[in-house]
Amino acid sequence: MTQPIPSKAAYALDLVLYLGVMFGIRELYFDQLDFIANGLFWSLTTLLVATWRMRARAISWKDLGLTKPKLLKTLGITVLILIATVVGIMSFEILKDFLSFDLNPDTSSAQASVKFGLEKGGWTHFLMIIPLVWLQSALEEMLDRGFLISWIEKALSSNIVATVFAVLLQAAIFGFRHSYDLSERSITVGIIGLVMGTAYVLSGRNLWPLILAHCLLNTLSLVEKVA
Repeated sequence: MTQPIPSKAAYALDLVLYLGVMFGIRELYFDQLDFIANGLFWSLTTLLVATWRMRARAISWKDLGLTKPKLLKTLGITVLILIATVVGIMSFEILKDFLSFDLNPDTSSAQASVKFGLEKGGWTHFLMIIPLVWLQSALEEMLDRGFLISWIEKALSSNIVATVFAVLLQAAIFGFRHSYDLSERSITVGIIGLVMGTAYVLSGRNLWPLILAHCLLNTLSLVEKVA
């Protein structure tokens, strides 16, 4: 028996549920756990919701881009993502002085040392937490790019306008979720989300280059704290 095709309204309801859980779960913070453990708890909970709705729509993570990667193509796209990210952030740093309003400064670098418990020369701790950072990076790409872009498109319609809107909206959500305000931090993260989302669509919807690039960006950011 053929499974009925879900309506746009069904995907829209999925999105409401998904976003409600994504933001709502972050109101829970367990003081007895560190920042990484709390972050993974949030992402894994959101992953369960996404996977649940995907199963209801007969869609797999393979359909969203967790397919076997082609090594050279994956590396090439990863390099392009890293270049585009640097260019995007540098462009914002140049243009922000011309904005007609003030933005809260980006204090994430100083906060990261506290959140991750890193200090200069703390390579042992760095090596202990970096696999968890990579896992979190992979989850963010699966959820923010793979699931969110696809579901926004399906809730609208399968055309270029829906795709552009989906890429822009997920980037805005990604940026806002990292600081909950309009600041240098939220815009910088939003730019990263925009680059990743654009790469996801243009690269044939393969998540591996995005995951690799995300892992590298986070690794370099943390290396700076201990080097």
